[in-house]
Amino acid sequence: MATAVAPKTAVDRAPRRPLPRWVGGAVGIAGLLVVWQIAGLTVFHKSGTVPPPTTILSQMRKDGFTFYWENAKVTLQEAFVGYLWGNALALVLAFVVLIVPVFERPLLRLGVASYCLPIIAIAPVLQILYNGQTPKVILAALSVFFTTLVGTLVGLRAADAISLDVVHAYGGNAFHKLVKVRIRAALPSIFVALRIAAPAAILGAIIGEYVGGESGLGIAMIASQSGLRVATTWGIALVATALAGVAYGITALVDRLVTPWAPKGVRR
Repeated sequence: MATAVAPKTAVDRAPRRPLPRWVGGAVGIAGLLVVWQIAGLTVFHKSGTVPPPTTILSQMRKDGFTFYWENAKVTLQEAFVGYLWGNALALVLAFVVLIVPVFERPLLRLGVASYCLPIIAIAPVLQILYNGQTPKVILAALSVFFTTLVGTLVGLRAADAISLDVVHAYGGNAFHKLVKVRIRAALPSIFVALRIAAPAAILGAIIGEYVGGESGLGIAMIASQSGLRVATTWGIALVATALAGVAYGITALVDRLVTPWAPKGVRR
């Protein structure tokens, strides 16, 4: 005997709303912390090389906010200046390539050379040649230059061909095409490169501090390693990671404010 099927209600027919994108990330981080805590209390308990998050947070509280902030402030200053110089140079050179194509080959070779330079190897040389924060700033700039140069060139060349033809039909030259069409079309790609470059600048500054300096996260990490303060070393690493994440997030926020018209898929 056939069984009657109840009609679907409006609630049953309504599509389920997808969860916000941040939920997956939050669940992943929470799961990582749980696994980390268990591993620190069991597998690495005797060696003490990987302390659990609770131990690290306790040690960070003992070290005090001032210890981490004073060192982070120096690293952020070095990374920020290098970030500005490296990205500004990359943007200018990318614009020059579009206006004067004959410069493309040498400038791209320059970008590849800067990318292939082993930062950890040239850091001591820069420390000999320059004083103060200059070596760290140069390393931060080198860390972001190639990424922004390539991202900008890709975006500039992705401009709509019809729009470029319209500018050309009205007598516009390469400079007019750059200003009126290419830059706007390249903004999403440029911001993708700038987001990647933000954490890279912090990494470059920290590597520069490893070869010398008075303060900074790299200097503090060397000191804590030498003193066998494992939890403090992990705390400094967490602070550096948090700063890189914040830098990435700020750049992503600026991207959303500057290019609200860009497709969402480009920002991912």
